[in-house]
Amino acid sequence: MAIVVRLDVMLARRKMTSRALAERVGITEQNLSLLKSGKVRGVRFATLDAICAALDCQPGDLLEYDPDG
Repeated sequence: MAIVVRLDVMLARRKMTSRALAERVGITEQNLSLLKSGKVRGVRFATLDAICAALDCQPGDLLEYDPDG
């Protein structure tokens, strides 16, 4: 897939654990793990909005297009 999820990078920059982010966003750690690994086929805008609010970032900080991916 050409879309690369950079959620791990933002978590490290914000010094936040996956567990803490999942709690703030209101999703399970398992779903967050699937999102981080890129194994999901889509993400709801409401979830993306909550993640961006919790990490104080833009959607482009979390998602990247890599045509060779």
